Amino acid sequence: MSKNMKFVVAPNAFKESLSAPEVAESITAGIHRVLPDAVVEQIPVADGGDGTAEALVAATKGRMVTLTVTGPLGDPVQASYGLLGDGRTAAVEMALASGLHLVPMDRRDPMKTTTYGTGELIAAALDQGVEKVIVGIGGSATVDGGAGMAQALGCALLDEDGQDIPRGGDGLARLSRIDLSRRHPAVKKVETVVACDVDNPLTGPQGAPVVYGPQKGATPEMVRQLDADLARYAESIERDLGIKVATVPGAGAAGGLGAGLMAFLGARLRPGVDIVLEAAQLEKKLEGADLVITGEGKLDRQTAFGKAPVGVARLAKKHGIPVVALAGSLGEGAGKLVEHGIDAVFSIVPGPVNLEKAMQNAGMYTSETAERITRLFLLGKSSQ
Repeated sequence: MSKNMKFVVAPNAFKESLSAPEVAESITAGIHRVLPDAVVEQIPVADGGDGTAEALVAATKGRMVTLTVTGPLGDPVQASYGLLGDGRTAAVEMALASGLHLVPMDRRDPMKTTTYGTGELIAAALDQGVEKVIVGIGGSATVDGGAGMAQALGCALLDEDGQDIPRGGDGLARLSRIDLSRRHPAVKKVETVVACDVDNPLTGPQGAPVVYGPQKGATPEMVRQLDADLARYAESIERDLGIKVATVPGAGAAGGLGAGLMAFLGARLRPGVDIVLEAAQLEKKLEGADLVITGEGKLDRQTAFGKAPVGVARLAKKHGIPVVALAGSLGEGAGKLVEHGIDAVFSIVPGPVNLEKAMQNAGMYTSETAERITRLFLLGKSSQ
């Protein structure tokens, strides 16, 4: 029986515990303890947030390219982008260069933090001659509207004296004119797609400064200033580039980086999980599968809203393939995921254990759970 059985293993990362490729390896080990000859197609996935680049590289047999870029505070940091297996697509995860985790709590200040390093990653990918850039924009430390990113790509954001505005959110207050004459020449030829799962506009009550500014260190006064500066920024973009970004859903993502990518790279914003699953060619790899196993760190009601496991399940259901999801923990609403294509959910934790132990043993727990799932699946098949 096993020679004819095919499993597709398509998990998201277990945050702060296992990467998506590590989860996939652990699940595969559990399957092979029961069915050593089973065909297991490993497709690590993501939804545009943490681990997106790594998941795409693993799924397409690409490689990560590491370089030194400008961190959110202006200090050099090591960051990577993914060059996918087709050699024509790059995956840039903005958090690796401009993420909140790179800024100590006592230095968080969106008036100073910049997306310049994200622009350097994009520029490095363009220098490789890629035809498409996928940008994941979760976890930012910035509220600069992507101005730093644009500057790294050669776009001139100028003050009244024709000088480059300073990096960081407070530099936007001095913006007078935008000039694209020195923009990286490859921008016109490359397709840019943004993995974005929020619909916040750039400014206003639901805009980037109000909703996301405080978590990046903004005081109430900073929030008011940044909101006014981003409104001015949007006006400059519309006047000088002819592009309206202020009210576009998703423009406020990552401190307004969504708006900057639309304005300076002509980017399209799409749900992150759709982008990742297309790039990984999941639907094609589902052909002939008997069972799909997916999962993420926590399954709950939020999983239904653009998260990777439900994206995987929807594609599997188009082909009538059963789907099982596993997670480190099951939160409120996990049982309702059956309404979204997931046939069964399992927690990998075997009993009462503390969080530290659960995270340390996540690989073993995942493998053991996958083994149990495989045995149950075979039991069901044998009774048909």
